[in-house]
Amino acid sequence: MAKVKANGIEIEYETAGDKADPALLLVMGLGAQLTIWPDSLFQGLAGRGFYVIRFDNRDTGLSTGFDAWGVPNLPAAMQKAMKGEKVDAPYLLKDMAADSIGLLDALGIRRAHMVGASMGGMIVQIVAALYPERTRSMVSIYSTSGRPGLPIGKPEALAMLSAQPEGPAREQLVAHGMKLRRAIGSPGYPTSDDELRPFVEKNVDRRWWPEGAARQYLSVIASGDRVELLKTVKVPTLVLHGEDDPLLPAEGGRDVARLVPGAEIETVPGWGHDFPKGLIPRLIDRVAGFCEGKP
Repeated sequence: MAKVKANGIEIEYETAGDKADPALLLVMGLGAQLTIWPDSLFQGLAGRGFYVIRFDNRDTGLSTGFDAWGVPNLPAAMQKAMKGEKVDAPYLLKDMAADSIGLLDALGIRRAHMVGASMGGMIVQIVAALYPERTRSMVSIYSTSGRPGLPIGKPEALAMLSAQPEGPAREQLVAHGMKLRRAIGSPGYPTSDDELRPFVEKNVDRRWWPEGAARQYLSVIASGDRVELLKTVKVPTLVLHGEDDPLLPAEGGRDVARLVPGAEIETVPGWGHDFPKGLIPRLIDRVAGFCEGKP
C-alpha cells in the first residue's frame, strides 16, 4: 500500500494490475476501509484487464481524519434535515468525490471506470455527474439516490449503524464487527464464522475508527439527495443491487437506474449488503463485462 497527497489530504491506496490497462477505481462505503473490498474481487478485476485502485476514504482507515471536528450529534442532524434546515458538516459527499479525482490526478490517470458500493455508490454518482470527462463508466452497487420517501432498511440493520461494542477490548470489537456483518449480510449467501472472523479481525486490527464513520454519516445527511444530479449523468451506467439488502433496500438502486438516462440494472436474489464469496465470480464477470469497451 502507499499514500499520496490529494485534494488537501493524504489518501492511502493500493493498486493491482498493469498501469497500461484501463483504470478502475473502487470507492468504498460508510466507515469501510479499502480492505472491505474482497481481495478476490480486487485481484479478479485486475485479471480481467483493468488497473484497479482501492483506497481509504477520508476519515477512514489510514487516510486523513477529521478528529478535530469531534463526534457529531447524528439524531440532531437528522431532525434538522427533516425540517429542511442546513446541516453543518466538516465535509460533504462532493468533497469525497473530489478526493477520488485528486487521487487519480496524483496517480497520473486521466479517466477511470468508477465503481462504488453503498456510500461509495453515492460518491461515484457525484463523480459521474460532475466529472464526466474523467469517467469512463459508472457502476453503482447497493446504493441509492437518497430520494425522500424511499423504503428504509430493516430496523436491526439500521440499528447497527449507531450501535456500540460492549467494550474496548479487541475481542469485544471483533464480536461487534461480526454482529454488524451478520446484520447486513446476504441471506442467500451465508458466511461461516471460520471465514468471517479473520476478515473482521483484519479490519479491526488495521484501524478501529467509529468517530470517522459518524462524520461520514453526517456528510451523507448534510449532502441531501441526488435526484436532480442523477438526471444529468451521461456516462454508461450499471446499477447492481441485492434483492435482500437489509440496509439499503433494492428500491434505492431501482431509483438510481430510473433517474440515470440509459442505465442498466441487475438485482440479485439472496444478496444483502456485502460481498459474499459465492457471488464474487458473478460480480467480477458482470462489472468487467460492462466496463470492457467503454471509451
